[in-house]
Amino acid sequence: MFAKIALSLLSIFALASSAFAAPVNSQTQSLARRYTSFDNWDGISSLSGFDNFYGSDNFSGEVSTQVVAEETDVVCESVSITIIQQKLLVLQEMARQIITEQICEVETQTIVFQQYLSSVSHFSDDIMHTSGLSAGYDSSIVSHYSDLYNSDGSLSAYDLGFSGSDAGQSVVVPSGTNWNSATSPSSVQGAYIAAQSAISGQGAANAAIAVNGTI
Repeated sequence: MFAKIALSLLSIFALASSAFAAPVNSQTQSLARRYTSFDNWDGISSLSGFDNFYGSDNFSGEVSTQVVAEETDVVCESVSITIIQQKLLVLQEMARQIITEQICEVETQTIVFQQYLSSVSHFSDDIMHTSGLSAGYDSSIVSHYSDLYNSDGSLSAYDLGFSGSDAGQSVVVPSGTNWNSATSPSSVQGAYIAAQSAISGQGAANAAIAVNGTI
C-alpha cells in the first residue's frame, strides 16, 4: 500500500513538473528526462550505480517477460498458515537486517526500501492472473539464498553476480493450485478487497490510537 502511494506521488510530481516546463517534442524527448535517476541522488555516494540494477526506467523492478522452465515437477503442497507466516516474517526481518546493517544513510535506506516494496507488490498481479505472467519464482535467484550469510552468521558483502534484469529468466511455476478460470478471477478479487479493507481498518485504528493515546 505504501509502495503504491509512493509511486503515485512520484507520478504526480512528474506531471506537475512537466506542466511548468517549456514545450518539448514528445517523440524526441529522451528517456533520461522521463524517468528519475537515483545514481548519486542528492549527492549521496552510497546510491552510486543504483540505476544499473533495474535501470532508471524501471524503478520498481517490474518483470515484463518470463522464461518458464519446461520440465519441472514442483507441486504446490498446503502447509499450515502459521508456518507460512513464520517463514515470511523471517524474510521480512532479513530485509530489515540487510538495510539497517549494510546501508548507513537513512536517505538511501528509504529509497531502497521503497524500491523493494514496489518490486514485491508486482507479485500480487501474478497471483491474481492480471499481469499476463505466471505466478512462480526465479529458481536461479532463489539459489543464492545461502550466499546471504557468512559461515559465522554475519551478512556477506560480496557481489552475487546478477542484476535485476535477470529476474524472470528461470521461472518455476508450481502446479496444483485451485485456480479456475471461470470462478477464480472473482474470488481472488474478493480476497484482495478483504485484505485491503483489513489494512485500511488497521491504519485507521492506529491513527485513532495515536490521536487519543488509548485504544
